[in-house]
Amino acid sequence: MAGTEITEQVDQLMLPSPPPLTVGIAIDGRSKSKYVVRWALDKFIPEGSVRFKLLHVHPRITTVPTPMGNKIPISQVREDVAAANRKDVEWQTTEMLLPFKKMITQKKVQADLAIIESDDVANAIAEEVTKSNINKLVVGAASHGMFTRRVKKHNLTSRISDSIPGFCTVYAVSNGKLSSIRPSDLESNSSIRDDSSKTSCSTNSGGTYTSSSHRDSLLAASYSHCRSSSLPMQRFQALSYINTGFLNSGTSTLEAKHSRSQSVISEELDKDVFRSDIFDSNVGYSETQNSSFQSSMTDPQSFTTYQGNTSDAPSDSPSHESRENINFELEKLRVELRHVRGMHAIAQTEAMDASRKADELNRRRLEEAMKLKEIKLKESIAEKLARQEKERYEVARKEAVHMMASAQQEASERRHVEMKTSRDVKEKEKLENALHGHVQQYQTFTWEEIVSATSSFSESCQIGMGAYGTVYKCSLHHTDVAVKILHSNENHNSKQFQQELEILSKVWHPHLLLLVGACPDHGCLIYEYMENGSLEDRLKRKDNTPPIPWFARFRIAWEVASALVFLHNSKPKPIIHRDLKPANILLDHNFVSKIGDVGLSTMLHADSSLSMDTGPVGTLCYIDPEYQRTGLISPKSDVYALGMVILQLLTAKPVIALTHTMENAMENGSLVEILDREAGNWPHEETKELALLALSCAELRRRDRPDLKDKVLPALERLKEVADRATRAGISTVRSSPPNHFICPILKDVMKDPCVAADGYSYERKAIEKWLEENDKSPMTNLPLAHKNLIPNYTLLSAITEWNSMEKNAPL
Repeated sequence: MAGTEITEQVDQLMLPSPPPLTVGIAIDGRSKSKYVVRWALDKFIPEGSVRFKLLHVHPRITTVPTPMGNKIPISQVREDVAAANRKDVEWQTTEMLLPFKKMITQKKVQADLAIIESDDVANAIAEEVTKSNINKLVVGAASHGMFTRRVKKHNLTSRISDSIPGFCTVYAVSNGKLSSIRPSDLESNSSIRDDSSKTSCSTNSGGTYTSSSHRDSLLAASYSHCRSSSLPMQRFQALSYINTGFLNSGTSTLEAKHSRSQSVISEELDKDVFRSDIFDSNVGYSETQNSSFQSSMTDPQSFTTYQGNTSDAPSDSPSHESRENINFELEKLRVELRHVRGMHAIAQTEAMDASRKADELNRRRLEEAMKLKEIKLKESIAEKLARQEKERYEVARKEAVHMMASAQQEASERRHVEMKTSRDVKEKEKLENALHGHVQQYQTFTWEEIVSATSSFSESCQIGMGAYGTVYKCSLHHTDVAVKILHSNENHNSKQFQQELEILSKVWHPHLLLLVGACPDHGCLIYEYMENGSLEDRLKRKDNTPPIPWFARFRIAWEVASALVFLHNSKPKPIIHRDLKPANILLDHNFVSKIGDVGLSTMLHADSSLSMDTGPVGTLCYIDPEYQRTGLISPKSDVYALGMVILQLLTAKPVIALTHTMENAMENGSLVEILDREAGNWPHEETKELALLALSCAELRRRDRPDLKDKVLPALERLKEVADRATRAGISTVRSSPPNHFICPILKDVMKDPCVAADGYSYERKAIEKWLEENDKSPMTNLPLAHKNLIPNYTLLSAITEWNSMEKNAPL
């Protein structure tokens, strides 16, 4: 047949590829792709060893279909869903390409599948050609009528041809016929060398048809040199030479073929329409081809031209070919239907699962929201309770702190009250016991202690001797004392001695000599030691001692008078000294005066062993004249002796006839002449007032003497103030350190509240109480204490108070 011959002649124009041959077939999977496959099989299997590779490019998967027919971007679905969709697309593609692969394998030729995912079909196929080293590439071309429409230069086939590397030859096939060829570089070069004319493309195409060899050379030249022209036009120009000789002789044959072709084309169009309804996602099929093709079939002139293009289509029995096509399409439809059913079932299952999961997630969301709401409510309640608890805790803590402070304060006050109460109770008990005579108020010393302290009454310790006893200086319990040993061995056994001893121990006054203790068994009295001796010795300046200044003498007169007032007003009975004289007035280191032998003269007067047992007790010239005459004693007897002592303070002269001398001096106005000039500049008026007071105290008759408390003491107090002013004005007096018995053995400082412990020593109360809290032994002897009772030492306290007063009044 003429069409077959033309096709064979065109096929003979293709340059053979060197073995081994790898042929790539680019198909889109539609029904017309079988023509491309069949053409490739018919073309390259006879050439020898060949391997086919089916190439299919599908666009990149960017969306995922839903059971409802919608599409979701792949970025919005889970990875497992995207992977499942990708596998499903690959499976569909593989199922779609299996019939084409079966066509190749039925020829007992090796066939491979290459499914490529890309949006750029031309570049994807070019990369696969390079990768797989494909020598020949067969692609499908659009079946446009060459006389009815112009060919686009930039269609898919052209882009593929331009993208394929130069080592590969590209065949464009349309409806089972070769549409165009893009030869490889090797084929193109050889064709150019064999062409001697080297004319342009238009000259070669316009030559007349003379022989088959000449036409082959023209076609090869046109394919190699006119690549820029459209392939349908080249095909038309090449076939115009061949079809010219057949137009007149093949009219009847063309009509018969036209009827068969029209029926086949109608069937194919129906199949394509049916397929497009089911598989709307396939690409590469154009409806314009159908319309243009049908229009060409209805046009008688164009039909002849189309007959030339399609005369080489499969000319077997149309019914057999239609059945094959129908079976092929039905097989594909069955596969696709099974796939659609499977996808539908999967989609339904996934939809149900998704709905169930959505419901479950919604239910969980609601439950979590309720739980979250409950948690927030509980948290709010807990915070409120925590704040309330914190507030209650703060209130309770403040109350506890306040109560603790109150309890501590109350406990402190209670301890203070208990201590004060205990001390008051002890003092009360002591006073009661003292009133009942049950408590011994003086310290008792043993005879051995006295003997040891005085070195067996050594003469070196003797500091004086009187009518009733001898006085020794010694140290007992780290305190300097004066020990007076009575001459009579029976005095200490008499009832009167014991009574007077107890009275003397209970009497305390700053200007009465302090009784430190006694040894009743041997008639020993222990007094505080007076450093400056007696007033008599100081007035006589014994041992060349300095004179006593006039203001100190004013003060001494007041001190002696205050002590006498104290004795005269003591209870239950007044105490009469009866032996007041300068020898019995002692001076300490600050020239503070204290009266000694209080009550002793009366006791000694009762001693029958004394020579003056029937006469008045006292010293001549100091004894009250009425007392001498009548034997009656009264407080004014001591006033008389005080007057004589004051006269001696003024004059420092012997007491004999001293009153007469003073009276004459007062009458003659020569008082200054009889005053002791060594005492300093006496103030005239105050000295005269003191002299007159002394003379009134020394009156012979008792009733003429002034009252000691109401008259004498106030007057002496005024004079003492004059003396104090003189002292403050800068007139010096003698000052020295405090006596040793004023010093606390523990604190080594002057005591403020002295008390006697069980060891017989005097201590500061606070110091000894603290000592007794931690110790049971004496701080002085380190011997166990018999008890921890403390006895106030009022006598020592009075002495310390007087000394402090003198220290304050003494100038710096």
